[in-house]
Amino acid sequence: MNYKLISKILGYILIIETAFMAPSLLLSLVDRDGSYNGFIIPMAISLVLGLILINLNTKKKSLSPRDGILIVTASWILVSLVGAIPLFISAHMTYIDSFFEIVSGFTTTGATVISGIESYPRSVIFWRSITHWIGGMGILVFTVGLLPKLGVGGFQIFKAESPGPVAGKIESTISQSSKRLYIIYIILSAALFICLKIAGMPVFDSLVHTFGVLGTGGFSSYNDSFMSYPGNAVHFILALFMFLSATNFTIYALITRKKYKEILQNDELKLWIIITLGAITLITIDLFSKGYPSLLLAFRDSAFQVTSISSTSGFANADYDIWPSFSKFILLILMIFGGCAGSTGGGIKVTRISILLKLIKREMKKATHPKAVIPVITDGKVLSDEVVLGINAYLGTYFVIALISTGIVTLSGVDLITGFSSVATTLSNVGPGFGKIGPTKNFAFYSDFFKIYFSGLMLLGRLEFFTILALFTRSRHRKDIIKL
Repeated sequence: MNYKLISKILGYILIIETAFMAPSLLLSLVDRDGSYNGFIIPMAISLVLGLILINLNTKKKSLSPRDGILIVTASWILVSLVGAIPLFISAHMTYIDSFFEIVSGFTTTGATVISGIESYPRSVIFWRSITHWIGGMGILVFTVGLLPKLGVGGFQIFKAESPGPVAGKIESTISQSSKRLYIIYIILSAALFICLKIAGMPVFDSLVHTFGVLGTGGFSSYNDSFMSYPGNAVHFILALFMFLSATNFTIYALITRKKYKEILQNDELKLWIIITLGAITLITIDLFSKGYPSLLLAFRDSAFQVTSISSTSGFANADYDIWPSFSKFILLILMIFGGCAGSTGGGIKVTRISILLKLIKREMKKATHPKAVIPVITDGKVLSDEVVLGINAYLGTYFVIALISTGIVTLSGVDLITGFSSVATTLSNVGPGFGKIGPTKNFAFYSDFFKIYFSGLMLLGRLEFFTILALFTRSRHRKDIIKL
């Protein structure tokens, strides 16, 4: 283990977090809301510690896969521990609640323990939302973009943090890939902000919701999210950008290169569009046929909630917990599926569902042709056995953790629907669920133990299990787990 280089990189991450806190401190000073100490203290801590760490002498410049995994795991925990301090000091929350809230922010989950967010200082609301934007693309992807000297070691970080079964470069180097991803991210963010402003949303609220949508997070500056927001324009704009944010960012890189043939061959994109349009259509019909005021309103709310849940953003423009059972069933499935690999969305990822369907089709063919050699092909390429094994292992791990965790959570006394959706929504990084954690409720009633437990599930979901689990395995098994 290259502990000095690991510590040095963690130092850079702390300094980057300090820089991201600065706008909230500035807003606090402008508003004179008295919350500036909540930012000065953690900024001072992270800056001093960061400067000490980055000045460590490191002779060995390369990173092993395990080094990369340790950096990823440690950095997400570290930025959450420091990032919770502003809420603890300025919002007068318990540290456990603050930690839960900020882990939810960085992992772009959007689960909350806060009621009456409008009464909080704008600087605190702003910091809470910035964590979505940072966590959406990943603070480590940002770090790798600024540290081209990492070389091969940079790929270990990039691969460990990138969401999806196949992490690859979209440029000749990982540093260039990181920079291109952030350029796309910033362009989409600017486009959404402009659209929201044109639609009449105030500047502050436009920024908050831009951070939440592009990071597929879900924290809003409104206590009821968008349930009472007037008009249709903002609802449809957010629905469109939630869909775009949960689409594989490689698609946008291919568009800039005019590689339209590769885009048309992308199986994940095709299935993603089919799932989204299919779910919107079915829920619209279900709502309208069961008494919704108008077809347009049914379509609007359906489009918003489908893109919100499937992208794992977690915003709400209606209390879907009182919708018909069929519509809620579709939303629950979307909650588990999530968005695309290589996006800011959470969940299992559509590409895994696509490959799983191909595997089922192959096994059905092999039932009648047992000696046939039938490869699994996606995007016109044959998948290796290693990738297929990794997908099967991931799906198995997801459901095992979900089932065990549901059993543990029900010990708190909640009903089965609340227990399962609490696990599913934190593990898939969605935010709100059903029952006692529906869109009009939150996680505040859970004890500190379960808030910490859910924080762990959010981190496991964001880092896709194996990044963390590989740290706790014996060395002879670790390489196999890392490949998954």
